[in-house]
Amino acid sequence: MIKKIIALLLTAALMTSMLVLLPGCSDDGEKGQLRVGMECDYAPFNWTQSDTSNGAVSISNDSTGFAAGYDVEIAKKIAADLKMELVIVKIDWDGLIPALRAGTIDIIIAGMSPTGERKEVIDFSDYYFESELVIVVKKDGPYANAASLADFSGAKITGQLNTTHYDMIDQIPSVDKQGALPTFPTMMTSLKSDFIDGYVSERPGASAAARAHSDLTFVEFEADKGFIYDRDEVNISIGISKGNDLLSKINTALAKISTEERENLMIDALANMVED
Repeated sequence: MIKKIIALLLTAALMTSMLVLLPGCSDDGEKGQLRVGMECDYAPFNWTQSDTSNGAVSISNDSTGFAAGYDVEIAKKIAADLKMELVIVKIDWDGLIPALRAGTIDIIIAGMSPTGERKEVIDFSDYYFESELVIVVKKDGPYANAASLADFSGAKITGQLNTTHYDMIDQIPSVDKQGALPTFPTMMTSLKSDFIDGYVSERPGASAAARAHSDLTFVEFEADKGFIYDRDEVNISIGISKGNDLLSKINTALAKISTEERENLMIDALANMVED
């Protein structure tokens, strides 16, 4: 009789452990948070500020910082649609994909483009912002009136480290390509100090720089005079770990955000942005 009782207890324990390991059998309360990684240093997509104004959300690993911007607003809408608590995690650009793959964060919403190289290691959602490439320059500088890439021949141009922006510089004839810089604030400082003549940026980031710094502007190009690129190298998507079933849910949530609403969110981000 004792042996039968022990056998029953062992069987029950085994079944319980199997249920814990089976997909979909975990406690929903343990999956109630949506951990979103971003730099919090790339206005107007995301930035750090000292209070909750403009809909800012506290940064989980920065006791005094709050994240705001276009990416944060998109993250809030996705978390609400998934009925999850939004948690913002501040991570340097180069650390975002490693953090996602390590399970430190659930998704990346950081102005990231779904390039072919990145697609090899993580999955991406549908676009949540469509952009174009421009070059940020000084308003009173020699390249303020440039209209084509050829006009930047001999110019000292850079871009952010480990981005397609930096790779695009090779399309400029006879360019004086400078070493890549780690952040957009660093590039702005270098430009204002005349260490460089310009840097490659997405249009929203360039608009943000021009709004925040009256001595800066940006050059945009007609279709046949600017950079040549695939839309996946410029448009913006959400990064998700390979095979994660969140992908379809996030795409469903994104589909509920109209083009007009996205445009208004970017207008608001540009008007409210804070840069270090």
